[in-house]
Amino acid sequence: MTDGTHRCCAERRAGDPALTATASATTIAPSETPIPRRWSPPIGGSFVIGSDDKRFPDDGEGPVRRVNVATFAIACYSVSNVQFAEFVRQTGYTTDAERYGWSFVFEGLLSDNAKREPLNRAAETPWWVAVSHAYWAQPEGPHSTILGRSDHPAVHISWNDAKAYCQWSGTRLPTEAEWETAARGGLEQATFPWGNELTPAGEHRCNIWQGNFPHLNTMEDGYLGTAPVHAFEANGYGLHNVAGNVWEWCEDTFSPRYHQVTAAEDPFHNAPAPNRSLRGGSFLCHDSYCNRYRVAARSSNTPDSSASNIGFRVVRTGC
Repeated sequence: MTDGTHRCCAERRAGDPALTATASATTIAPSETPIPRRWSPPIGGSFVIGSDDKRFPDDGEGPVRRVNVATFAIACYSVSNVQFAEFVRQTGYTTDAERYGWSFVFEGLLSDNAKREPLNRAAETPWWVAVSHAYWAQPEGPHSTILGRSDHPAVHISWNDAKAYCQWSGTRLPTEAEWETAARGGLEQATFPWGNELTPAGEHRCNIWQGNFPHLNTMEDGYLGTAPVHAFEANGYGLHNVAGNVWEWCEDTFSPRYHQVTAAEDPFHNAPAPNRSLRGGSFLCHDSYCNRYRVAARSSNTPDSSASNIGFRVVRTGC
């Protein structure tokens, strides 16, 4: 993720040959009727984006500014397992996680059998484990399956994978400005997609970590790992899970100076940079460590990186 000490969100792929293995054969879930892709109403016009929150200065969340965004529509849900499976069925696409032969899995999701095997832990964030043959259809490695999770978001998806899906489906990734304006749901400068209080009237509105990260998740929101893409109440534009659940790739290259260097008209950062932007936080976010489930929060990763909390949603134009 972004440089610094708060990388609970996901580790980056270093391409270490010692961890590389031959990819396993892709096992696709049985054909199921997917949740119909629902789109937001047309979104466009003048919006206030950014935040003056200073807790992660390297993330470049601010300053707050007004921008103009051309009309677009964004998927109400992140791309689900069954939708990604259809893409793979039709194209034979092999993800980056399969090509490398491994992907990062949060240790708390591993089965007891998997924990008995030698674990390749990330040095600075040991709760991230490089698991051989973990990929979208085996999210926790060979001992796992997506059966029963067809309506959960596809994970272990790199930016490269998301782009390939977009090319196949006639869609594209959102820019950061599009993602943030859509996530705000028509609210101006609210902390979350529904307002400023995390749990209004005690109600959980997103899938994040409760308890003591990374040792104890009390699952007060009902989930240890991912939740279905349609879980929790939608925001004002009909979007679900734009806070928590899985990080979502954006089209932009990442810059901590994003709000200083991009235009006020259709902001988009495409200058050469090693990382691509991510938005939204994930089921691992916790206020004590990674408070990046706020709508203005930003993060990034290399375009070939994948993990058990990284997915994406798509956009269409000309609506």
